[in-house]
Amino acid sequence: MRINSLTIAGTDPSGGAGIQADLKAFSALGAYGTTVMTALVAQNTCGVQSVYDIDPTFVAAQLESVLSDIRIDSAKIGMLSNAANVVVVADAISRYAVPYVVLDTVMIAKSGDPLLAPEAVSEVVERLLPKVSLITPNLPEAAVILQCSVAETETDMQKQGRELLSLGCEAVLLKGGHLTEHESPDWLFTAEGEWRFTAPRINTRHTHGTGCTLSAALAALRPRYSNWQTTLPVAKSYLQAALEQADSLEVGKGIGPVHHFHQWW
Repeated sequence: MRINSLTIAGTDPSGGAGIQADLKAFSALGAYGTTVMTALVAQNTCGVQSVYDIDPTFVAAQLESVLSDIRIDSAKIGMLSNAANVVVVADAISRYAVPYVVLDTVMIAKSGDPLLAPEAVSEVVERLLPKVSLITPNLPEAAVILQCSVAETETDMQKQGRELLSLGCEAVLLKGGHLTEHESPDWLFTAEGEWRFTAPRINTRHTHGTGCTLSAALAALRPRYSNWQTTLPVAKSYLQAALEQADSLEVGKGIGPVHHFHQWW
């Protein structure tokens, strides 16, 4: 069966993150991609220049258009920008019972620019987290959600991962890329157990869109696997290869994108 995946996110006209990156990851992994735009973002490899929020009623209309017509096997939620968008997205995925929903808790761009209004964080925690299958925060995002300091060790990560799981989502992937180790450890937490995944760090500055790409890959792959602990190694392997080939793209003057189509060109 062909997988139909939906991305609900903001745009990136430079093609490295957001909806554009999600569609590339979906396509590379054999899923048919559909989209709902939450914000138009003027950004490139150097940073975010401007954000134009889509009216929440139009976000709701897009969701209705897609979900009422197309069988959606999985969804990835990225940049929501504001509290009103959080509400309409939470309502739609609940009403249409999307089987697998990956929430990439996008709050800050690689450049440091904010992508989620501070007042929207509580709405994400209260309305969205209990309705999704997996959340994929990095360490600074986890700290914002839990209102605590950023984890500095893997022991801190484990403690915070368990706290995140208690908020109501089915699973938590806490990403350890911000730690200063030679490896980049990630921890997966579910009601069934905890698993550690790691990969060597790639010597490249071109990491634009890594979070978007991983969460999109997880959404595209999950319907084919029995659980998150078997899905994650496949998604991480895809992202690792995309990072290894990132320097070959030579896109932009700043933090360039990963190579989503490294298997073909």
